[in-house]
Amino acid sequence: MTETTRQSRYAEFSRYVTERGPALLRMAQSLTNNPSDAEDLLQAALVKTFFAWDRISNPNARDGYVRRAMVNTQISEWRRRRLDIYPTNDIPEQRVDDPTWKSDLHDVVHRAIERLPDRQRETLVLRYYQDLSEAQIAERLGVTIGTVKSTISRAVARLRRDADLIIERATT
Repeated sequence: MTETTRQSRYAEFSRYVTERGPALLRMAQSLTNNPSDAEDLLQAALVKTFFAWDRISNPNARDGYVRRAMVNTQISEWRRRRLDIYPTNDIPEQRVDDPTWKSDLHDVVHRAIERLPDRQRETLVLRYYQDLSEAQIAERLGVTIGTVKSTISRAVARLRRDADLIIERATT
């Protein structure tokens, strides 16, 4: 491998990580319980991806490769952990958090987004779930950047006024 090829490979990989890093980090956070573990998981997956970078022939398959590497790495981590059981007659007091609030919140937000008009919903998904820039969204939708900004602004304002989300914010 020539020095020029190696440098272009590094540059291409760096551009990919810069562009897609935030979206991939959100995926990692969905697999782990805390942000530090998510960053470690993403870093491990990116190392594996870098070593396979030349073998990933389709640029559209890169996100899938990184996601698969994260899932496989996380599954391996779960398998490595052992549950140590110490028999005892005394059961210690333990505080138990109710994790259902996360799924309830996810459901409320999902329903609120579904109630948005198609263009606002599509723009929000592209901006906050796909992590595309305003320029990329404008290009994809065939509109101006100003239209993208105003559409996002109106959608967020509408979500702020959504009755279910107001109730959810008041109860948390």
